[in-house]
Parts: sequence; C-alpha cells; structure tokens
Amino acid sequence: MKFDINGNLTHVATGGKPFDAGLPSVLFLHGSGMDHRAWALQTRWFAYNGYSVLAPDFPGHSLSHGEPLINIEMSADWLVDLLTASGVKSVHVVAHSQGFLSALELASRHPELVRSLTGIGTANAIPVNPALIETAKKSSAAAADMMLQWGFGPQMHLGISPTPGMQPIAVGRKIMSDNPLAVDLQCCADYKAGDAAAAKITAPTLMILAGQDKMTPMKAGKAAAQALNAKIIVFPEYGHMLPIEAPKKVLHAIRDFIVANSD
Repeated sequence: MKFDINGNLTHVATGGKPFDAGLPSVLFLHGSGMDHRAWALQTRWFAYNGYSVLAPDFPGHSLSHGEPLINIEMSADWLVDLLTASGVKSVHVVAHSQGFLSALELASRHPELVRSLTGIGTANAIPVNPALIETAKKSSAAAADMMLQWGFGPQMHLGISPTPGMQPIAVGRKIMSDNPLAVDLQCCADYKAGDAAAAKITAPTLMILAGQDKMTPMKAGKAAAQALNAKIIVFPEYGHMLPIEAPKKVLHAIRDFIVANSD
C-alpha cells in the first residue's frame, strides 16, 4: 500500500490483507537501516487475526520516497502524518531499536494515538560508537557487516535459521546495505530526550529484551522498562535483531500483550 505523506510516496506493508481503518490497528516500526521486511511473520499473523497492520518503510528507506529524517523528533511528527493519512484513530505500536525512540516521542506527545507500546531490543537512549557512524558514511554495506556481527546471537553465526531456506544475517545485510544507515545511526546518537518522554507515557508497555544484545545492552532496556513501568520479557540466547532472529518468539510475546490490551 502507498500513502502520499508530505508529497512523497510512502510504502506501508499491511501483512497481506487490505488495510481497514475500522479494525484495531498495529503499527510496526523498523530499526536503523531496516524496512518493513523485519516484520514479515508478525504482520501476517495480525493481519489474518482481526487486526489491521501498518508497517512503513521510513522516508528514504527501501520502497519509500523522500529524504531520510534527520532526527527522532521529526520521525514522530512524520508518524502523526502517516496515521492521519491512514484514517486510524489509535494504534498499538511495536517498535525495534531506533523505531522505539520514534515511538517514545509519538506516545509522549500524542498519548491519544497510542493504545499500547512494545519496545524490542531497545532502550530510552541508544548511544552509537562514532567510528561506526563514520564507517556508515563511507559505506552502508561495511557498517552493516559490523552491525550484523554484533547484532545476532551465537546460533545465527552457526547458520541456524528460524525460517527454513532463509538466512537472517544475509537478509539484514541486503536491506541495510541499500539504506541510509549513517543518517539513522546519527539520529540514535543525537537523541537525548528518551527518559523525559518515557516519564509522560501512561500507555501499557512491554519491553522484549535479548540476553546476547551487544548493541542495546539488556541493562539499558531494563532501566527503560522501569521508567515506563513496563512488563519485561527476556530471551537469553538471542541478540539485537530479535524480530528476524526469533520471529516466532517475538510474535507470541507481542500477540499475547496486544490481545490482552485490546478492547
């Protein structure tokens, strides 16, 4: 599905079914350098089980036109425009890594739009090594290789895949190599308002964390959960790229949480 957002065509995946603004809706937000494909399994389940799904590619990413957004605050404003274009009144938000920072801003500024909030492999702040940003400025592919070495748990590096015939590391490398990774990483590094945003949020919140996460360590995720009064689920054997590394486990966790917080 395509929306015209501020004069640019935006690609939004809907889980394989036509979008219906009259159904309870779930908004899926990808992390740095990624796109809607991070949510392939999760979006499909919700679309075929009574929900409508919005899984956008952020501007300048993959199938979405326009320039990439240069700070988290801009991305929150853009999400308001997206929801307005879709016609939905409120959504359950599921967000990975950088996407969660955008979700924090959205939920703190526009609480009426957010029915529940789920953060995956994330925290209220995501510091980024300046050397990684410099590498990404020169080559998204080179930076993606670095991130994917750190971003998965041990099983993925042994070639064990949760999806037969698909290797998540290779999928992630392809997507991230073609997207504005340096801009995304700089957005994460620059964002300092996460704790202030979290203090304003009253929506039910879930944090899904990974024991082997080397990019947003579990300690930071647990601190965010405490600030948000959030429920915590930890998958000890997995790394940062949870949505594609442990897609079924992530689906089951968000399914149970969103169903429990739906009218």
